[in-house]
Amino acid sequence: MYTILWRKDSRASRRRFVMHQFHKERLKGILMFRRLAVPTFVLLLAALAGAQQKPAETHPVLPSEDTVNAFLQATFGYDSSLSWKILSIKPSEAEGLAEVDVVVNGGQGSQEQKFYVTPDSKHAVIGDIMPFGSHPYSEFQKTLENGINGPTRGPAGAPVTVVEFSDLQCPHCKDAQPTINQLMTKRQNVRVVFQNFPLPMHDWAAKAAAYADCVGRASNDAFWKFIDSVYGAQSDMTASNADEKLTGLADAAGVKGADMAACAAKPETTTRIEHSKKLATGLGVNSTPTFFINGRKLPALPYDVLERMVDFAARQGQ
Repeated sequence: MYTILWRKDSRASRRRFVMHQFHKERLKGILMFRRLAVPTFVLLLAALAGAQQKPAETHPVLPSEDTVNAFLQATFGYDSSLSWKILSIKPSEAEGLAEVDVVVNGGQGSQEQKFYVTPDSKHAVIGDIMPFGSHPYSEFQKTLENGINGPTRGPAGAPVTVVEFSDLQCPHCKDAQPTINQLMTKRQNVRVVFQNFPLPMHDWAAKAAAYADCVGRASNDAFWKFIDSVYGAQSDMTASNADEKLTGLADAAGVKGADMAACAAKPETTTRIEHSKKLATGLGVNSTPTFFINGRKLPALPYDVLERMVDFAARQGQ
């Protein structure tokens, strides 16, 4: 009896031992899996998080003024009548590119020019960087609607808004103004907004912009007469007689010239002009006149082209 019980117990013990070993090995396997799985899961999460992070922005190495001047000399040095001045060297809105703004002076006047330098500093790209996408001009349109502070013509709820950045001393702006006047006569579905953008190379443009801002706040109707008369007097106006001329033109437009002169000298007026200039440069404006038709940036256009662009913008907005 003892022997039988011992044998039974032995078999049971062996079974228990075998089961114990089985569970022990199984537990080791589970623990091993967990030891392997947890770091793998952590690494997977880290990889996913890394994939979702935006790539770090790269800042271009800006060319030096000496390098830019050497490039301009190699490009324009053939003509001794040309000179230039570097206005700024800064990172472009397009990542990786450096943006260089210069003004080139010649026998036919001054022109601001912008170009971009590639990250390897081996190429310059001349032209505008345009917004892209299904609605490429909507952001510019929104920026303008939130930033414009100049006099307007046309209905406030018009489907098309033309924003004009101009310099009253600029002969090209003078040439473009009759086209805008014609548009406003023929099209009733357009709002035109005038924004001052006096260029630094013009010696009385900033003063004229200050007078224009003051006239516009005093009388919207007088403003449009005033700027037409300033354009007409461009050839007779100088930095030394600008105050006298502008005061007289303000009187002729229907507002009190002496009041406009006092207003033009106020810090508040300077702040308003600087706001308009900052709005322009933020939208890539570097020459005058520059127009925005529902946010689309354009140079001065012949009347038939301008009319087609306005009609197209009106249809797009419906």
